[in-house]
Amino acid sequence: MFSNLILRNSKRNRKKNGLFFGSLIISIVAFYIILSLSKQDVMVFLAKMESDAVNKLLLMIPVFYGMTLGILFFLIYFACKYQMERRRKEFGVYLMMGMRRSKLFIMLLAEDLLSSILALVIGLPIAVLLSELISLVTAKLVGMGIIGHQFTFSLSAVCFTVTGFLVIKLAAFLILSGKISRQEIGTLLASFSEKEKKQRPAFVYGTCTVSGVIMLAAAYAMAIQGIAWYAPDKMLLTLLLGLLGTIFLFYGMRALIALLVKAGKANRKLHVFSFRQIQENVMHQSTSMAISSLLILAALCCFGAGIGIAGTSRQAGEHVMDYTFQDYGAESSQDVLSHLKTVLKENDLETQFSQLFEMRIGNVRNGENGNHVFQMDSVMESLEGFTQSEDRDVLLNNLGYVDYPYLICLSDYNRLLEAAGKPALVLEENEAAVYQDYDFTTESRMDMLNRILSEHPETLLNGTPLYLTGKIQSVDLVTDRSITLSFALILPDEQFLQYTNGEYEVYINGIMSRKAVKSGSLMTAISDMNARLDELCLEDMGIEYESYLQNIGRQLFYMVAASYITIYLAIIFLVVANTIMGVQFLMNQQKTGRRYQTLVHLGATYKDICLSARKQINWFMGLPVFVAAISSIFGVKALFAGMLSSGTKGAEREMLLVSAAMILLLCVVEYIYVTIIKRSSDRYLLTLMQPQREE
Repeated sequence: MFSNLILRNSKRNRKKNGLFFGSLIISIVAFYIILSLSKQDVMVFLAKMESDAVNKLLLMIPVFYGMTLGILFFLIYFACKYQMERRRKEFGVYLMMGMRRSKLFIMLLAEDLLSSILALVIGLPIAVLLSELISLVTAKLVGMGIIGHQFTFSLSAVCFTVTGFLVIKLAAFLILSGKISRQEIGTLLASFSEKEKKQRPAFVYGTCTVSGVIMLAAAYAMAIQGIAWYAPDKMLLTLLLGLLGTIFLFYGMRALIALLVKAGKANRKLHVFSFRQIQENVMHQSTSMAISSLLILAALCCFGAGIGIAGTSRQAGEHVMDYTFQDYGAESSQDVLSHLKTVLKENDLETQFSQLFEMRIGNVRNGENGNHVFQMDSVMESLEGFTQSEDRDVLLNNLGYVDYPYLICLSDYNRLLEAAGKPALVLEENEAAVYQDYDFTTESRMDMLNRILSEHPETLLNGTPLYLTGKIQSVDLVTDRSITLSFALILPDEQFLQYTNGEYEVYINGIMSRKAVKSGSLMTAISDMNARLDELCLEDMGIEYESYLQNIGRQLFYMVAASYITIYLAIIFLVVANTIMGVQFLMNQQKTGRRYQTLVHLGATYKDICLSARKQINWFMGLPVFVAAISSIFGVKALFAGMLSSGTKGAEREMLLVSAAMILLLCVVEYIYVTIIKRSSDRYLLTLMQPQREE
């Protein structure tokens, strides 16, 4: 009998609090995925190349785990408090009918434990399957292939998920059950008492609204301009202005709602009642609404910025070469390629490459003016003629130091363009093309320089006239980052050899053959080739190499750090914010249940009451979401201002577009949350339609 009562109560609680139960399952899934990160294919792959960075990332996981445990504790506490308050009369009836307080405690503990176990039974399998799906999709997207994938199950992640979840659930239950057990039967049976809130003059609320808007504007300006990133005290000031501005804004919103009540049409059904309820909700819950809005803002910024960075992390550079070799054992620069081919042929590795070609890079030798061999006064004059802007000033400053540029051989660069599937450059004897690596420029600055290059400006190289032509070139010269050039000139072969006097650096770029990649993915083929090259001890022969794995490994690490962590935090913040708002509204609705019963006695229909409640929900949850959505536009921009390097800022526009799409997606998720809360409200209002006797 007692066990049946526990089962019925537990089932009823889950049905009436589906939003809270679903939030617990989502939290369990998020816990397992983040804790099992080290077992996923991508992290195992990254650990081979970026072991230090990966280890530092994994060391941060317990910090995120502990932080989210604390956040979820407060979520569970307030949600369970709502459940306890809703059942106060039920507990009073149990005690009045002779149930001992110890038995009531055991019953509640069993109900809570049963719901927790059920949430774990549902959440953990979903988490394991979702973790495997993420691992497979990520491996496919980055070119690792899925042939070598093996099913992974992290027992430690399961243990920490179960332990952390049960600990915070038990802690919240013990605190709340202690408060309930100390109350007398009469107190439990009494109805909710509504506390009066002091109403202040409208001038005070209007002043708070204006002050909040000013504070938020100042915080946005400091963040977007990068001032917040200058020093910790600037960041603290920005966050403080944003926090206080949001709180003041919501505190003053009750004046705006009062104006809407007066401006609304009085002939609408329950119009005044609805807006009075909305005004009172904002009055009672303005601080919690502000905190919820900030949590949603954090979720939108994390999700938008993380996906934006991850989705465009590979746009800055193109994958053309698989390997780059440097041979210090060759007798001269002209013998580097032939010596490397000999070494590869002797070890049956030459057929593994479809192409091996030189990339010759040098400087002006025996310059007439020492290190000041290049003048481009015409380019600087053209730049000064542009409208004043940050990009123009940066270009004027950077190009002002370009007096000893690197030189690139045209035929070698054309081989690179051919491998990249791009048209070759055609240069006359006295012409040159400009090369700039993506890390040192942006799209807007490249457009500005291209406009100048289209005019065929005249420059001087070692005293000889040289005309710049074409567009800025930026295809990576080597596989990884052994050389990145902020400014270089691409010269025809004869001029290159003339200016360098035959003294230059030679990099040998290699592209793997189809035969080498045929058996598996490109990543696997390069990994196997690295193992074979390491066995040859090439360093003893004076040969060093870099592979595409170093490059993709770094990009993958940034993608994982940006996407996995930010998505995890976004999910936690979103779940907590929406559950808190939903629980608070439903709790407040229950406290004002007598008002709805009065409307029933006065002849209001169930449909009219539900429409009134739904309008209240739209305002109560819509205001925080709307403020957060507007703020997220500035928040994501601010994150990009402080987090992006100069090389990746060229893709900022694409990142913002991806971020905007993600923010819209989360707004759809918010709509789903609002719909769930509306249905819970409708079910509660249905119980009030039957007049109840109170004696």
